[in-house]
Amino acid sequence: MGWRQQQVKTIVAALPPEGWTRLSAGDGSKGPRWYNGRGLPLAEPQEPGWRRWWLVRRRLSVPTELTASRVFAPQDTTLAEVVQVAGTRWTIASSVEAAKGEVGLDGYEVRSWTGWSRQITLAMWAYALLVIWRAGTMAVEA
Repeated sequence: MGWRQQQVKTIVAALPPEGWTRLSAGDGSKGPRWYNGRGLPLAEPQEPGWRRWWLVRRRLSVPTELTASRVFAPQDTTLAEVVQVAGTRWTIASSVEAAKGEVGLDGYEVRSWTGWSRQITLAMWAYALLVIWRAGTMAVEA
């Protein structure tokens, strides 16, 4: 922040109680997922028209539980849009878990970034192909 490195947990712990905005991260299995959120600016990126910032979210039920995510987005991106995108991470995580079970990645171990990247990319392509085939089969049967 301000071209100085600081630990995120230190910055987040020092946030004042005012300045939070109530936003929905989308619908979950039990209805809308509401959070209090705020954006904290980071050093400006080299690319014009873009900005870097932290999205800090806190749960309504446990206001001391804070989550911070780094954001790199177009300059005119709103806090509500960023919260909506952050809410999709549950969908992505559950899709990766399903893919692991379907294509045999549930017990895999890798020792390098390159190995992980190659293996997960191949597995996700295989999973996408299986999903498409399954959807086509279900459409023909219906």
